[in-house]
Amino acid sequence: TAATLAEASLDTVRELIRSINFCNAKAINIIKTAQRLMAHFNGIVPEAMDDLLTLPGVGRKTANVVRGQAFGLPGITVDTHVNRLSNRLGFVSEKDPEKIEAILSNVWGSEIWSDFSTKLIVHGRKTCHARRPQCDQCIVGHLCPMIAKLS
Repeated sequence: TAATLAEASLDTVRELIRSINFCNAKAINIIKTAQRLMAHFNGIVPEAMDDLLTLPGVGRKTANVVRGQAFGLPGITVDTHVNRLSNRLGFVSEKDPEKIEAILSNVWGSEIWSDFSTKLIVHGRKTCHARRPQCDQCIVGHLCPMIAKLS
């Protein structure tokens, strides 16, 4: 619970998440976030974007994941995969995650934001890699400007 994590030692939390990259920094943020949840939100994770952004270690990417997965609210999660694929597929010509989110939110219907960004993330991890995309295995290859250039 937030109350338990707010009182937990850094070593305890670090041990719980040791398999995650940057576990030390994330453990610190988990404890600070739990403390803020207790102090400002009665131990409950807020659903409002502005409130989520006040939590230590939470940026728009994480806030959109929380809003989509925990609350079923629309949000576009712009991680490295969504950034790369949005550019590669011609949805945007932009590198800044907040600008990409704004552009995509004007192009995509809000009913697909969470699911489609999640699908792009999975597609970027499994098939459309940064250095060696597996174009021959791509299910959206017929829509991809990169594949069209190679043909």
